[in-house]
Amino acid sequence: MDLNQPLAYRMRPKTLDEYVGQEHILGKDKILYRTIKADRLSSIILWGPPGCGKTSLARVISNTTKYKFTRINAVTAGIGDIKQAIENAQNLLLNPSGKCILFIDEIHRFNKLQQDALLPYVENGTVILIGATTENPYFEVNKALISRSMICKLNPLTEEDIYKVLKRSLVAEEGLASYNIKIEDETLRKIAEVSNGDVRTALNGLEVAVLTTTMDKDGYIHITNEIAADCIQRRKAVFDKNGDSHYDNISAFIKSMRGSDPDATVFYLARAIDGGEDPVFIARRIVICASEDVGLADPNALVIATSAMQAVNMVGMPEARIILSEAAIYVALAKKSNASYLAIDKALEDVRTKDTGEIPMHIRNAPAEGMSQFGYHEGYKYPHDYSGHWVEQQYLPDKMVGTKYLKQGDGSIVPNLGKGDRPIN
Repeated sequence: MDLNQPLAYRMRPKTLDEYVGQEHILGKDKILYRTIKADRLSSIILWGPPGCGKTSLARVISNTTKYKFTRINAVTAGIGDIKQAIENAQNLLLNPSGKCILFIDEIHRFNKLQQDALLPYVENGTVILIGATTENPYFEVNKALISRSMICKLNPLTEEDIYKVLKRSLVAEEGLASYNIKIEDETLRKIAEVSNGDVRTALNGLEVAVLTTTMDKDGYIHITNEIAADCIQRRKAVFDKNGDSHYDNISAFIKSMRGSDPDATVFYLARAIDGGEDPVFIARRIVICASEDVGLADPNALVIATSAMQAVNMVGMPEARIILSEAAIYVALAKKSNASYLAIDKALEDVRTKDTGEIPMHIRNAPAEGMSQFGYHEGYKYPHDYSGHWVEQQYLPDKMVGTKYLKQGDGSIVPNLGKGDRPIN
C-alpha cells in the first residue's frame, strides 16, 4: 500500500466483512449481500450522497468477482471508452467468460447517447453494469437502463459507522498505525459527528490533523478536540443547489411552512442559504406558499411575502436572510386555508373538460350603441344601488348554475370578504 495515497483511499474495504454501514441492503440476509457473495450480481445503480461507500462497494465487488472488472469515470470517459471495455469483454482469448462487470462512476454525467450505447450489451448480458451516482437516477439515468437494473439507495453513514472506521484507521497498517497517535474516543466521535455522514471527510480531517501536528516530548502526536475542529473547519452541509438535495430541501422548506412548524421552516431556510441558494428563488417559494396554503385564512401573509421578495431584491445578502426568516416564520405561523387553490383548480378543470355554456347576456359588456337591443347588458342590476351593496342575480352560465368552487365551513375563510353584507354560504 502506497502510504502517500490519501487515508480515505487506503482505508477502503477489500471484502464485504470489512465494509461498514448500509445494513439495509448489505445485511447478511439481504439480497445484495447474497448475490455479491455468490458472484451472481445483476446490473445495479448505487445511489447515495458523497462518502457513503458507493465506490468502496464497487471495489469490494471487484475483489470478489470472477468476471473481468472494468472501471471508467463518466466525467472523463466517452463512447469510445465504453466500446473498448465491451471489446475487451468479448475477446474470448483474454476473457473466456465473454462478459464483464463495468463500473461507471458518476454515471449521471453520461448524456443520453452515451447511456444508450450501453443498452444492447446490458440487455444481452455482455455487461453487468454497476453505476454510481449522487443524483436521483430516476431523473438522471435513462428509463431503459433503470428498468434493467436494481436501484440501491445508500444512506449517509451513521456517526457510529464513521467512528468504527476512524478507530480502525488508527491501528491498520494501511492506515495510521505507523504514527504514534493519542486521541480520545470523544474526539473521534466529534470528528464523526461533524462529517455529516461522509466518511471521506472524516478520514481526510483525521489525516490532516495527524500530519500537521508536531510530535510531543513523550513521542506521541496528541490530537485534541481543538486540533480536530480546526482541521475539519465546520460541519459539512449536504446541499447542492444544482442537484437532487436542492429539490429535497426546498420541498421540506415548503412542507414545513404548510405544516405550521416554524423551527423546521427556519432550519431548511438556513440549509438553503448556507448552500448558496438564490435568495429570490426562496422568496418566490414563500410567496407561493402564502397564497396556496395560507390564502384567505390570512390574506396579509401574501402582502408580507410579496414585500419580502421586493425587499430581498433591494437589500441582497447577507441581510436578506433576516427578511426571508421573518416572512417564512409569518407564513408558518399563519392560519391555513387552501380554498383559493382548490377553487381555481376545480374551475380550470370544468373550463377545460365541460360544456360550460354561454355567459349570461345581462352581465356581458355593451360598449357600442345598439348592442343592448340584442340583449347585451340588458337587465343588469348594479349591486351598489341596493341595500348592503348586494342583490340577487345570476352570474354563472345556465349550465353551471349551482356550481360551488369556494370551499365553505372550514372556519378559515375571512368572513364576508368582498361580499358586502352578504354572508358567504
